[in-house]
Amino acid sequence: MTQLAIKPSKQMTKAQALEFYDALAHSIPNPTTELNFNSPFELLTAVLLSAQSTDVGVNKATLGLFAAANTPQAMIDLGLEGIKEHIKTIGLFNSKAKHLLETCHRLVDHFAGEVPQTREALESLPGVGRKTANVLLNTLWGHPTIAVDTHLFRLGNRTGLAVGKTPLDVEKKLLTITPKQHLKDAHHLLILHGRYVCTARAPKCAQCVAKAPCQWKEKSQ
Repeated sequence: MTQLAIKPSKQMTKAQALEFYDALAHSIPNPTTELNFNSPFELLTAVLLSAQSTDVGVNKATLGLFAAANTPQAMIDLGLEGIKEHIKTIGLFNSKAKHLLETCHRLVDHFAGEVPQTREALESLPGVGRKTANVLLNTLWGHPTIAVDTHLFRLGNRTGLAVGKTPLDVEKKLLTITPKQHLKDAHHLLILHGRYVCTARAPKCAQCVAKAPCQWKEKSQ
């Protein structure tokens, strides 16, 4: 994801961005992840498994996985083949199982089996990059971070909320233009809007509550 997925729109002003976020916040009163989890380790696991997979698919896989192993040591005891057996229904399950097991060993050996709470420590875990770290920091501990996935990258450029050529460009622009009062919830507001309304194909502009400040020239009138 290094090239613009669509032709970028004109960059919103801060006033337009405030109108955009206010509209989303009004329509999505309790924005949160759609991944099922009951502990920081379960969320870390779910996010690791979510790359190129749907949340629905991941939730189906983790239902049985977490019943069998929901701590780093239990996952180590389950073993690579045991992990694979539970997650074989999701894409890239071989490499994901390997990364998950490596992450569990690192958590046990270096972090007393606990999920660390700093970006540097999180990014030291196998398979954890900036996007995953941002998700965990925001969802678990309320840090004002915004993880730019395909939905946010598309939405930022299409609407003009955050125009950028790379995910990091879009992230930096979002952190600059997002009103302070919306920073904590921005990631989930945007991902839910991108997932269900501002979709990749045939965006549902007629249903969009943030249509007014949107800069996309092709939106329905």
